[in-house]
Amino acid sequence: MECSFVVNISTKRMDFPRSFLCFLLFFIVSLNAALTAEAFTGTYGVNYGRVADNLPPPESVVTLLKAAKIKNVRIYDTNVEVLKAFNKSGIEIVVCIPNEILKDISLGEDRAMNWIKDNVQPFLPGTSIRGISIGNEVLGILGVDFWEVLLPAAKNIYSALDRLDLTRVIQVQSPHSEAVFATSFPPSSCTFRDDVLPFMKPLLQFFSQIGSPFHINAYPFLAYKSDPDHIDIRYALFQSNPGIYDAKTKLHYDNMFDAQVDAAYAALEKAGFSKMEVIVSETGWASKGDDNEAGANLKNARTYNYNLRKRLAKKKGTPFRPKISVKAYIFALFNENLKFGPTSERNFGLFKADGSIAYDIGFTGLVPSSAFSSLLSFKEIGSSYILVLTSCAAALLLNL
Repeated sequence: MECSFVVNISTKRMDFPRSFLCFLLFFIVSLNAALTAEAFTGTYGVNYGRVADNLPPPESVVTLLKAAKIKNVRIYDTNVEVLKAFNKSGIEIVVCIPNEILKDISLGEDRAMNWIKDNVQPFLPGTSIRGISIGNEVLGILGVDFWEVLLPAAKNIYSALDRLDLTRVIQVQSPHSEAVFATSFPPSSCTFRDDVLPFMKPLLQFFSQIGSPFHINAYPFLAYKSDPDHIDIRYALFQSNPGIYDAKTKLHYDNMFDAQVDAAYAALEKAGFSKMEVIVSETGWASKGDDNEAGANLKNARTYNYNLRKRLAKKKGTPFRPKISVKAYIFALFNENLKFGPTSERNFGLFKADGSIAYDIGFTGLVPSSAFSSLLSFKEIGSSYILVLTSCAAALLLNL
């Protein structure tokens, strides 16, 4: 069977075979994909928060990340010292426009252009800035006045990037909390909140047009903490458990992380965006908490992050989207002693403030040679550290 493609050249009609048209369509789609920025290499990344007064210098953090073979990092601002330290590191970084300046960015493309020229362009191409986060957890949490400016700010930033010919290098994105959902259990029932949807749907439409994924901050820890009497801790920690069965999709889930990701996919599908990828922009488990924070302890934090790292290393999909490898940024790189809120907020770090590991999931720490000497030793030179691994520690490292 032939498929006709009509081209008017003078007065002649040209008929092309179906195979040619399929090739042409594939070429156009492939070209569009090639021109779309990708902000994530592999499947594992970390959030580098710095709400603390006792963290290692950024140059040492780069050394730490390289030793851990972590290639993807998110920060919550555009700190000059951090961006300079990441120069020529090969680590891909997503920067963030703080929520408090979104209103200003939304006022016009000139505001967005000025912000990019001041905070992003000076560090390119040496620092691999691969994404700009338009705020963090805006919809569903902040006031409606912030909801209203999220899309205009995103469009202005994208337009400015386009004028600078940077859209093939830098992806525009915006992470959301679970608060954007009306319900998420079972996963197939998940929908966006009625009050959020009028703001979410146009944002998704825009992100669909520019090829940006949906970013969700997914925390089994928070779900368990809110209802420990009815949630099996083993289900939250990737341990052996009966799991749950979603009757609508006839899919079985043996861990909450996958269920949370698929809940986001279900909400996207109902909103008309079934082809949009979901990336987990934050997930983690607190190693310490207040008396009323169920599950917040060192053992559970290690179990969750160790098992999550193994799960991501397999580059598998979820039950609902088995062909799309799950990607996630772990929250967080360090414990942050100046964060407000319950004790857990200051204890999500894979590493302590001095650079030593908070618990062992296969990474090595950034510490003086006197500490953890059985595993590794360091010599400090200036503001950086030379890492010397013993054969024992090297054997523990997982390759992602």
